[in-house]
Amino acid sequence: MFEKILIANRGEIACRVARAARALDVKTVAVYSDADANALHVRACDEAVRLGPAPARESYLEGAKVIAAAKQTGAQAIHPGYGFLSEQAEFAQACAENGIVFVGPPPAAMRAIKDKAQARAVMRGAGVPVVPGSDGHVGEEVAARRLPRRSAIPCW
Repeated sequence: MFEKILIANRGEIACRVARAARALDVKTVAVYSDADANALHVRACDEAVRLGPAPARESYLEGAKVIAAAKQTGAQAIHPGYGFLSEQAEFAQACAENGIVFVGPPPAAMRAIKDKAQARAVMRGAGVPVVPGSDGHVGEEVAARRLPRRSAIPCW
């Protein structure tokens, strides 16, 4: 169990993670851009660290800034929420290299399924059924139209 985690996201998902952490008596650190300085997720956490200007590429997507914020506050883990850094194997790897736990899949798993065709091959190799479709990249609409159609699955 961790004593403190940094939530590398904003909005509703960050609030959910903060609420769950609080229920486990885990302290939380929010990160925010200038545009989010007064946002609910910032108030929902025990501490907050400014990452930078409003554009995500200058704040939330700056993995080095997020890791620096975790180190500065003594957070032992980083929860990426979804989007932003949650699917970046390089960020998960950087967390590990800095002695910080990435709350999510290991970098090797992220790399293995980053490409849809590769992910399908990995799943097939593991015996997981996959939806019919192409076995590789389909680069043009005409080729996509030649793929077998999926049968309709009732939704109820």
